[in-house]
Formats: sequence, structure tokens, C-alpha cells
Amino acid sequence: MKIKLLLIAAVALMLVADRADSVEPLSTPELAEHCAFYFDEPEGKDAIFCIRYVQGFIDGAVATDARVLENIATEFDEDESFSERAIRNRIGSRVNLRGPTVYADFCLGESVSLAAVVEKVVNDLANRKVLDEDLLARDAVFSTLRREYPCDPDENG
Repeated sequence: MKIKLLLIAAVALMLVADRADSVEPLSTPELAEHCAFYFDEPEGKDAIFCIRYVQGFIDGAVATDARVLENIATEFDEDESFSERAIRNRIGSRVNLRGPTVYADFCLGESVSLAAVVEKVVNDLANRKVLDEDLLARDAVFSTLRREYPCDPDENG
């Protein structure tokens, strides 16, 4: 009976350990391999992967920023002070002026298409002299977005 329990416990631990290792972050060179096909085979699976990766990154930033704003708003209660209300209103106007990714340090206006953003990421990956194996794809995409789509610090709000 004890052997059966030990065997079941060992199998359960292996299943849990396997799931923990199943999500492996994408490296920059791996993303670059997919994105290398973007211009030559735009309908191919590698190009689609590249597009969806960039789109997912942007969607994640938008969702995260929105959630952060919700968390900030819930911290304010009904008897907030004038200065707290002013801060809350400033946060809302900053998002309205600069877009939903303002707290992610890049601002994509309504006129920016996904294709334009992907092209900038693809070109940036293609023009890198050395693709650091340790650099995660998310960091490379984030770096491109911050450089190519900075938020205007001179805007009021």
C-alpha cells in the first residue's frame, strides 16, 4: 500500500513539474527567425506568428495598463480629498491624450496600424548586429516600441 502511495505521489510531482516548465519564454533570435519571413511570405505561418506575437505584446500592455488604472481607482474611496480627486482625473486625462499604453512607456495613436508597428519590429530585428540569445523577445519588442513610439512629454496631462 505504501509503495502505491509513493508511486502515485511521484507521478503527481512529475506532472506538476512538467507543467511548471512548459511555458518557456521566446528568445529574440527565435522571434527574428519567424519575422525574417514577414516581407517575403506575409501569409506564411512564420510571418503570422511574428504578427500575432507583436499584437499579443501590445494587447497585453493595454490590458495591464487598464488593470493598473482599475486598481488605482478602487483604492480611492468616497471621501477622497481634493488632491486625490485631481490626481485621479489627471490619470484619466493622460490616458485619453496619449493612449492606453502610456504607462508602458510607449504611445500608439489611433492612426498607427498594426502593420506599421510590425514592420518597425521586423526591421529592428533584421538590423541587429548581434542577436543576444539571452535577450527575451518581449524585451526586444518593448525596446523597439519605446524607441519608435515614445510618449510626448510636452503634452499637457
